Amino acid sequence: MLRSLLPDLTPFRENRDYRRLWTGFTLSNVGSQMAVVAVGLQVYDLTGSTASVGLVGLFALVPLVVMGLYGGALADHHDRRLVGLVATLVASATSLVAAAQAWAGSTSVWLLYGIVAVWNGAFAVSSPARTSIYPRILEPAQLPAANALSVFAMNTAMTVGPLLAGVLVDRGGYRLAYTADAVLTLAAVTSLWRLHPVPPDRGEGDDAPRRVGLRSVLDGFGFLRTAPNVRMTFVADIAAMLLAQPRVLFPAAGAVILGGGATTVGALYAATAVGGILAMTLSGRLGGVRRQGAAIMVSVAGWGVGISGLGVALLAADGLVSREHALLLALAAMAFAGAADAVSAVFRTTILQSAAPDRMRGRLQGVFIVVVAGGPRLGELAGGGVAERAGEGWTAVGGGIACVAAVVLLSLWQPGFLRYDARRPTP
Repeated sequence: MLRSLLPDLTPFRENRDYRRLWTGFTLSNVGSQMAVVAVGLQVYDLTGSTASVGLVGLFALVPLVVMGLYGGALADHHDRRLVGLVATLVASATSLVAAAQAWAGSTSVWLLYGIVAVWNGAFAVSSPARTSIYPRILEPAQLPAANALSVFAMNTAMTVGPLLAGVLVDRGGYRLAYTADAVLTLAAVTSLWRLHPVPPDRGEGDDAPRRVGLRSVLDGFGFLRTAPNVRMTFVADIAAMLLAQPRVLFPAAGAVILGGGATTVGALYAATAVGGILAMTLSGRLGGVRRQGAAIMVSVAGWGVGISGLGVALLAADGLVSREHALLLALAAMAFAGAADAVSAVFRTTILQSAAPDRMRGRLQGVFIVVVAGGPRLGELAGGGVAERAGEGWTAVGGGIACVAAVVLLSLWQPGFLRYDARRPTP
């Protein structure tokens, strides 16, 4: 029984291309997560404002939306390996700039905002190209296992990266964290460099324009109008990230509420990922889940419960319990939320890869990255503003409750999504 619960390693064991991509982007993501924490801490250090940290989300959101949609169209019209490689090289150059400004002793918040904007634009192009490669190099039956391994890798990076960032910032300032990110990003460049070309598969009936433009992007949204199951994977995640996004609260939690500074901030980031790792360690039976839509909705509700738990911990730290006990409660709540989010991510990605035709995967992955990466940034912007007025604790409690309520309403609105059958994937 225990063996059946452990992750299915078949894609990693049997597919060299997947193994290289998995390894390269796992290392790169460790660096990226270090940079995310470092930017938030540096902005808070320079301004002392949670709202200013929230603005990081705004400067990430616009390029994520624009370049995510355009990047998805690029992946449907050009060699996906080449698109991903060029975008990853841009991200690598941006990481070098971040390291250079730290070594130069820059105190410009606007420079940090600019770095965030360029890096997220490059990420928004590379991610849909890379993700749409996986269904081309793997068997369809291997996709749930591969997605579980990818989520495991991402959560590992989200554990190691923030913890390392907290330690490096405390001991050596921001310079070491940004430099480590610049070095680790080269692993992703290498993995794409060694991959064979992966041009899009133009199937019968493909009427997509051969030039990348507005029409190509709009075709992706046109497909979504006729694909309620794929559309609901996006809507459910938007509800979770917009209503219950906790990352903007972490700097204040570490600096003021829970204490511990950068180390506490890193621990809160890492706790989310630890929960995801634990969930994926027992992911062996996820491939046998048929009602993947229902699994997504339950998981999103679990995320909301976890974020409300974080809010309770932050409120309890104000004299109800010791800071040490409040921190333990906060870490447990974020671990629970992370486990729920990891399960949701596996099934959202699997539905998109299984139900969408290859000729649309790049554009839909572009929409996916806008939702997955842009939603949290918009949530950070909203959460930062609310926290300035209501406080960090009440912001988390209210956001979690709103997320659970949204799941109930969405399930009533689209009951067919709860009946989605993985044996007969339909968009």
